[in-house]
Amino acid sequence: MTRVHIIHEINRTAKENDGKPLGRRKFETETGIKESDWYGVYWARWGDAVREAGLSPNQFQLSYGKEVLLDKYAQLAKELGHLPVSGDLRLKAHADKTFPNPKTLSRIGTKAELVKQLLVYCRGRNGYEDIVKLCEAYAPPKLEVPTDDHKTSDVTIGFVYLVKSGRYFKIGRSNAAGRRTYELDLQLPEKTKAVHVIRTDDPVGIEAYWHTRFESKRKNGEWFDLDTIDVSAFKRRKVM
Repeated sequence: MTRVHIIHEINRTAKENDGKPLGRRKFETETGIKESDWYGVYWARWGDAVREAGLSPNQFQLSYGKEVLLDKYAQLAKELGHLPVSGDLRLKAHADKTFPNPKTLSRIGTKAELVKQLLVYCRGRNGYEDIVKLCEAYAPPKLEVPTDDHKTSDVTIGFVYLVKSGRYFKIGRSNAAGRRTYELDLQLPEKTKAVHVIRTDDPVGIEAYWHTRFESKRKNGEWFDLDTIDVSAFKRRKVM
């Protein structure tokens, strides 16, 4: 992998993205050029590579306060008639340059946390009654996992889960506690299919194990391009 080729790809993908350079993870997904191909080889930071390509690294939109972000989200919800999903946010940001980048909104937290804070923001404000109703009706997708009868009620159990969205799979973890049933609040995109859950007392370690095992198939963050053999291997484990 040559320096010239990487710079060419940075410029090409930026041109296709309205002149904005991609972040390093999205760049890897779009081009197949891995971080190991450039990190410590040609550049110490992704921003250095972007600058050498003649572009300015993306800056986080720090000018938006939390109330402004919540109001922007509420106004889009009014426009759509439902709480925006990730695709709605991307489309709006692409069409309206004054709308915050979805990554900026994600700093508020998961979608459930965002909706909770949006509800507090909208209550008591004239003209936001419809948004209050949308927030109150919102219910994040959940997985119900039967507990082990041998576990005592005061033991907190963690979970490592596998879900599918489109062609890709996400491996993540969650903590929950309960006597008969554990509910995992998975803040994931709509149309996400739950595949399997592994119960464990070491969710951090078990999640890391599966991430390492499927490292060669990682596409972006916790998302992987798994085949049927990989999925079967994960589903064979009920407890780890």
